[in-house]
Amino acid sequence: MDKIQVKKVETKREMNDFVQLPEKLYAGCPYYIPDLEMDVRETFDPRKNAGLEFSDIQPFIAYNADGKVVGRIAGIINHRANEKWKTKNVRFGFIEFIDNPDVSAALLHAVEMWGKERGMEHIQGPMGIFDFDKEGMLVEDFDQLGSMITIYNYPYYPKHLEALGYEKEVDWVQIRIDVPQEVPAKYARVAQLSKEMFGLHVRKLTKEDLSQGYARKVFELLNQAYAPLFGYTELSNRQIDDYVKRYIPLMDLELVPIIENEAGELIGVAITMTSLSHALQKSKGRLFPFGWFHLVRALKWKRDEKAELFLIAIRPDYQGLGVNALVFDDLIPIYNAHHIRWAETGPQLENNVKELSQWKPLNPSFTKRRRCYTKRINGI
Repeated sequence: MDKIQVKKVETKREMNDFVQLPEKLYAGCPYYIPDLEMDVRETFDPRKNAGLEFSDIQPFIAYNADGKVVGRIAGIINHRANEKWKTKNVRFGFIEFIDNPDVSAALLHAVEMWGKERGMEHIQGPMGIFDFDKEGMLVEDFDQLGSMITIYNYPYYPKHLEALGYEKEVDWVQIRIDVPQEVPAKYARVAQLSKEMFGLHVRKLTKEDLSQGYARKVFELLNQAYAPLFGYTELSNRQIDDYVKRYIPLMDLELVPIIENEAGELIGVAITMTSLSHALQKSKGRLFPFGWFHLVRALKWKRDEKAELFLIAIRPDYQGLGVNALVFDDLIPIYNAHHIRWAETGPQLENNVKELSQWKPLNPSFTKRRRCYTKRINGI
C-alpha cells in the first residue's frame, strides 16, 4: 500500500496545489475543460461565495511519500438542503485523483470522517453547494468534449468509487441536437396556439431591463421551477445577486428568450450561449495574461458552431402549455443566422420525463451520462 497523506487545505501553498492539480492531471487530454482558477478559489471564500452562509466546506489535498500532489477533494454540508430533504448528507466535490486506489480511498475516507464528526450519516457526490454547481461523475462517453458547466473525469474514476462500495443515487444525461434549417412543424403549431390561447409571447431583455432588476426575476423563477428536483435548494437573495453580477454580463441576450403572459409576468426562460469550451482550453483556467482575450473572442467575435442549452425553466402553473415550443420557435432561426450547427443541453435527470420529452421533435441523441454516488458512512 502506498503511503498517502491527506491534509486539510490550510495554507496558500496547499490551496495552490488544490487549484492547479487538474492542469497537471489532464495535461494533453483533448476533452477536459478547465475551471477558471479564480472561480475555484472564490468557492472557498465566505466573502465571495454566498452559499457558505448556509453550508460548510472543507478542501483536502493528498500527497504521496515524495510530497507530490496526487489527489484532491472537498467536503460539503449544505444544511439548508439537509433540512429541506430531511437528510444527513455530507457531499463530496472537486474530486480528482491519479489512478491509484489508495489515493481515492484516502480522499473519500477523509470526507466521510469529516462528515461523521458533524453528525452526517451518508456521503453523496460529486455535488457542489448548489444545484447549478458542477455535479455528477461522468460514467459514459469519455471521448467527447466537455463544457464549462459539467465535470469531465477519466474512465477509471467511477471504477474506483464502485470498488469502494459507492452506489448510484441518480443519473443525469445530456441531449444533443442538430439545429434544423426550419422550425419543426409541431413546435411552430404549438407556439402559435400558445400565443392565441394563453396570450404568451417572447421577449428579449435589454441592458435597461437588467439595470432595473429583471434579472432577479429570472432567478426567482428558477427557484420556483426547480424546487422539486433532486437536491435543489432555493437561491438566497445574496446568491441571486452574485449570480446576476457574475453570469448575466456574459450572456448574449439575443440567445436568452424570455416568455411572458398577457399580464407581462415572467413564466419561462431559456438560458443559452455559444460554447466557450475551446476558449477555456486555450485560457488554461486563467484570465491573465491572455485568457480573457480567448473568452471575449468566443463571446463577441468568433462564435463557436455549438450552442450550450444551459437550462429551460417554466413556472409550474404553465408547464405543459407549450412554453417550450415558443422557446424553440424563437431560438432555431437565431441559431441558423449565427451559423450554430448543433446544441447540447446541460445535465438533465434521467427520470424527468417532462423535461426529456420536449426534445422529441428535434430527433435528439442522449449522451454523457453522469452519476451521483452515495454510501452510508461506515460505523453509523
